[in-house]
Amino acid sequence: MERFERVRDVMAALVLVALAGFVVANGEAMAQTCTKADFEAVVGTASSTLRDMTARNTPTFQEKLRNLKDKRKWTYEQFVTEAAPLVADDKIADFDARSVEFLTKINALGSEGAGGAKPDCGLLDKLRDDLAALVDTQTLKWTYMFGKLEDEMAK
Repeated sequence: MERFERVRDVMAALVLVALAGFVVANGEAMAQTCTKADFEAVVGTASSTLRDMTARNTPTFQEKLRNLKDKRKWTYEQFVTEAAPLVADDKIADFDARSVEFLTKINALGSEGAGGAKPDCGLLDKLRDDLAALVDTQTLKWTYMFGKLEDEMAK
């Protein structure tokens, strides 16, 4: 669980860094076709979606893990060992790695977008795409983890 919480905290921090990257240092308005508020809204929506997803899924997942522990009558030590593959395997690590890649791209787009006097508003579309892909990746991760847990409960 600690690893999950660290990844969640890192992802939240990187989303906030991406948002900060879109702030134009001198306070000038962005190009007429997009505004600072447009960038902030996209990042804010994605950030709140990820927070909501985590807040919704974490307690349910933890409860199901406790139910599995009780069903199998595991000691705490057995639980830590036996449940580890349900929260950390190669596929979950891949989801986490892809999420970090999207967050890195988002941060880079923020820096690039804030770099000029008239940022390219096409970056807003790239930002939307990357943030949507990040949310999709996290949705797939949760679906996968819940599926693994359900399979274990069915045994």
